[in-house]
Amino acid sequence: MLTALQLQHLSESLEGTLLYDELHKTIYATDASAYRIMPLAVALPKNEGDIIKLIRFANENKISLTPRTAGTSLAGQTVGNGIIVDVSKYFTKIVSFDAEKKTITVQPGVIRDELNLYLKPYGLFFGPNTSTSNRCMIGGMVGNNSSGTTSIRYGVTRDKIVEIKAILSDGSKAEFKELSSAEFIEKTKGDSLESKIYKSIYEELSNGENQKEIYNQFPKPEIHRRNTGYAVDLLLKSELFSGTEKTINLGKLLCGSEGTLAFTTEVILKVDVLPPTNNIMVVAHFHSIQESLEAVVTAMKHHLYTCEMMDDTILNCTKTNREQAKNRFFIQGEPKAVIMLEVASSISMDDAELQANALIADLENNNFGYALPKIYGSDIDKINELRKAGLGLLGSIVGDDKAADSIEDTAVELSDLPNYIADFSAMMKSHGQDAIYYAHAGAGEIHLRPILNLKTKEGLYQFRAIATEVAHLVKKYRGSLSGEHGDGIVRGEFLPFMIGEKNYELLKRIKAAFDPNTILNEGKIVNALKMDENLRVEAGRVEPDIQTIQDFSDSMGILRLAEKCNGSGDCRKLPSAGGTLCPSYRATRNEKDTTRARANALREYLTHSEKDNKFNHEELYKVFELCVSCKACASECPSNVDVAALKAEFLYQYQKANGFSLRNKIFAYNSKLNQLGSIAPSVTNFIVNLPMIKSVMGIAPKREVPLLAKTTLRKWIEKNKSKQLPTSFINGKLYLFCDEFTNYYDVSVGIDAYELLTNLGYEVLLIDHEESGRAFISKGFLEEAKTIANKNVTIFSTIITADVPLIGIEPSAILTFRDEYLRLADDKETAEQLSKNVYTIEEFFKKEITKNKIHSGQFSDIQKTIKIHGHCHQKSLSSVEATFAMLNLPKNSSVTIYNSGCCGMAGSFGYEKEHYDISMQMGEDTLFPKIRATDETISIAAAGTSCRHQIFDGTNRKALHPVTILKTCLK
Repeated sequence: MLTALQLQHLSESLEGTLLYDELHKTIYATDASAYRIMPLAVALPKNEGDIIKLIRFANENKISLTPRTAGTSLAGQTVGNGIIVDVSKYFTKIVSFDAEKKTITVQPGVIRDELNLYLKPYGLFFGPNTSTSNRCMIGGMVGNNSSGTTSIRYGVTRDKIVEIKAILSDGSKAEFKELSSAEFIEKTKGDSLESKIYKSIYEELSNGENQKEIYNQFPKPEIHRRNTGYAVDLLLKSELFSGTEKTINLGKLLCGSEGTLAFTTEVILKVDVLPPTNNIMVVAHFHSIQESLEAVVTAMKHHLYTCEMMDDTILNCTKTNREQAKNRFFIQGEPKAVIMLEVASSISMDDAELQANALIADLENNNFGYALPKIYGSDIDKINELRKAGLGLLGSIVGDDKAADSIEDTAVELSDLPNYIADFSAMMKSHGQDAIYYAHAGAGEIHLRPILNLKTKEGLYQFRAIATEVAHLVKKYRGSLSGEHGDGIVRGEFLPFMIGEKNYELLKRIKAAFDPNTILNEGKIVNALKMDENLRVEAGRVEPDIQTIQDFSDSMGILRLAEKCNGSGDCRKLPSAGGTLCPSYRATRNEKDTTRARANALREYLTHSEKDNKFNHEELYKVFELCVSCKACASECPSNVDVAALKAEFLYQYQKANGFSLRNKIFAYNSKLNQLGSIAPSVTNFIVNLPMIKSVMGIAPKREVPLLAKTTLRKWIEKNKSKQLPTSFINGKLYLFCDEFTNYYDVSVGIDAYELLTNLGYEVLLIDHEESGRAFISKGFLEEAKTIANKNVTIFSTIITADVPLIGIEPSAILTFRDEYLRLADDKETAEQLSKNVYTIEEFFKKEITKNKIHSGQFSDIQKTIKIHGHCHQKSLSSVEATFAMLNLPKNSSVTIYNSGCCGMAGSFGYEKEHYDISMQMGEDTLFPKIRATDETISIAAAGTSCRHQIFDGTNRKALHPVTILKTCLK
């Protein structure tokens, strides 16, 4: 066992970082699989020299190194009990590009979609396209031989390998590339480890008996998507081993080897010409799984670009997912399955139409599908996003019954697919199971998942029993147990059966040739760990009783909400991928700052802590510290893991044990303090911005504390409401929620809203009510927030109806009625009923526009160009499209929405001195550059008060609330 001193010495020798604290070991103990193995440490190497040092250290201390990039592995490839070597932070360079040869050299930490953004101006792209393409990395794709939706046209990762530069298990460097037979033989000469590897391969595969065994036992050669052990069957194509190919490339062997043979540092890839842009997707709807698979055989005769399947389990999950609910517009009726069939033409759209019509006619002539709609343009992208979300959506299933990854990666020859699935379905029925079916039907690979509760002994028994029976079924059809996700832990154990004992012994000898001391990703492919051990959850465990102040019954408790995170890593996508998730990770690029890490850490401590207060761990404070509660995880994460709600509960429970700091109290009670400060606002503004006062309060020196207005909104309305003319209220009445930010700081915005609504014929009513409680929630003062929620629900529940709604100006305040109040209020039923009639002011305008109560004729025709930055809560819980509709009312308005992510202010977060730099970095990631590139004549709309302050601090541009912009356009 390694000592802390040994790890310290290793750490001091690296140019990169070595982490061996409990928090980092915890968050790297899992990936996107069902497994959990606590490592000794986590290394973030900065260069090849660091990797060589790690390899030497591993040899000296007889430990294993597990290579890792994004950690989206589904079979447990990137967890291990040695040192996790994460190259995702520093090995991220595109090294060189040869447009003429159509090759590109990259380091393993380059993200697939980022690579394609680089290639797009040249009309090229890297074809293999996984569902995780906006965060998965080339190193992982090479390790797994990834394929994805495009494999039926563009092949798999192995097809794209030109050369792999790697460090061998003795610390020496090697380049694996295409060699002639003579060059290969030359490589076998010498005493280096590289020479020994070539010599071993030559001797093993020259053996006629070995060749025969490989031909007889490996999957059918027609099955292109396969990761069954090491790809020795492909090497037999070389003339060296009685094949016909003149060259041989051991880089193809490394591809799919899961980091068990060598440590990849650079990859040269072939790239392809971009697909045609004249494309149409036919979405075939079916009443049964079997019918859909029979239709695939017919459909694949039509030279498709994609042929992807989703069953009703996944489609039903999209109904409750905030983001994906928008993308299920194409569904007709209640299909048991849909198949997305894409045709494309480099000639013309008319030619694409001919292809689509021929496809539809062929399906109809064979009586396949009850609906065959054609989808065009950007709507195709929406459907592809829905399909990509499939795995994550399965994580949103409430409770302990989960879609278990034990059999999901099988691939058979396309002509065998209907019969294979028929046999599979019959087998599953014998286990009382209705499996989930989705993904790559056109490639003969359906992702199949049983629904199991691995917390029970029965569920664990079925986990193995079903996997074993599926292995026998795949063997019957000479298929591949792993089509694209790898053997890892979940399938590695079955390799001796799948390829035969003799072939398995051959693989072990090849592993020994590459890695004689077994330091590279031990327990994967050969001598694999047991598939039903080292699981995240322990079968038969007693569920911990965790009392919370918030109501987490929608997830059957806070622990199960954390457990929804399956590790698929959507929170690691970068700004170029769009959306907001996850602002802190985008700023730091550290795994600790992902929402995945927060959910995993909370799950770990709630499950294993022996403290009475299981939240009382400094490690949890560290992992939640940079969470800005943007709520993007509640919508953009397909599993709907609301980490903002988890953070609020954690802060409450942690501070109960450790006390509430003075600064947190000041921020939490900000509204109460402003009530006093507004008696003499000028004096208050002067005092709070004194450097000494800011220092005492822990506020960043470069920030100016927001200034109190000369009067409050309440006082202004009280003084001016008599000016309203009752005869002008032609559109009815509404209640205005006088939130604490608008009431004290943004009074002018409140006045604009009041006057705008009044002039449009609405009676605007204001009553005494509590603040929103947003500041209390964000700082973990949940008892105070609960009191506020109860009071506001009581106050408004008797007066707010569908005809008389409650309207709010500040998104983060008004949306508490639709979000946090549902967890805090004692009378949840009343809170839910009330929430249905609570709107942001933009939502209200959009609703009234559809009724023609508000229309373009009420506004001037002055030309105005507007760019919208959406507030994070607005994007997650509401819709920026409502702002777009509102600002488009004037006929000559030209309105666009920034793809701007999170501004980084996040309430008090950006004011806190220790968070100032990270706050500004969040703004720099996307928003600030876009603002700076916006002409001064263009109006910038931002509904959030924090957003407007951050935009000014970061760019010196003044953003306006949408109501202020619209008010200036009134006739």
